[in-house]
Amino acid sequence: MKRSEINRIIGDSIAFLNSQNFHLPPFAFFSPQQWAKAGHEYDEIRDNMLGWDITDYGQGDFAHIGLTLFTIRNGNLKNPAYTKPYAEKILISLPGQVTPEHFHWSKTEDIICRGGSNLIMKLYASDELEAHADMPVSVSIDGRRVSFPSGTQLELKPGESITLPTRLYHSFWAPEGSLPCLIGEVSMVNDDNNDNRFYEKQGRFPQIEEDEPARWLLCSEYPSAPEN
Repeated sequence: MKRSEINRIIGDSIAFLNSQNFHLPPFAFFSPQQWAKAGHEYDEIRDNMLGWDITDYGQGDFAHIGLTLFTIRNGNLKNPAYTKPYAEKILISLPGQVTPEHFHWSKTEDIICRGGSNLIMKLYASDELEAHADMPVSVSIDGRRVSFPSGTQLELKPGESITLPTRLYHSFWAPEGSLPCLIGEVSMVNDDNNDNRFYEKQGRFPQIEEDEPARWLLCSEYPSAPEN
């Protein structure tokens, strides 16, 4: 992805979040220059990859395969200094923009349709070899237990949510011709470096072409705190 594209996406995302009356924490708006001066008091943000996460999953086609994420809070399974057993994200899925099919080995998560548009989601059971399994899927939708065949497509309306257990393949997108979908995620500790199993091989973080200066940094780009 080009840096100019990432700058535009983050700017558009801030405007969309404002339109939905969803407010981000102050560090969401830090410039690279502010991060270069940010001391160790911001290490929780650095160590747990809080902040902006723009991905095209290595496909080079963000409009059709991609997602905008902002991690608001997160624990860390590898660092005992951080004791939170939970994480929270806000996501934006553009109309017709697919998040590729994947599951998590360790993370159970709630996916919440917060507004903008409906959220379409497709779910597949997996077997011990991590292939699709021909067996019923059982999930909780707003506290109601439901079962349906593997490969079923669901549509969540604003305010509705689904609990996704580990090893349940899922992909999702906003309907064509709609507004972007504002999606909440509340989960166990998130580890995007080690806990994503894509059904088809994908990247997780983009390769960036620096065609203009960064206006904001992604969660994988923070510099270390300066040593005084």
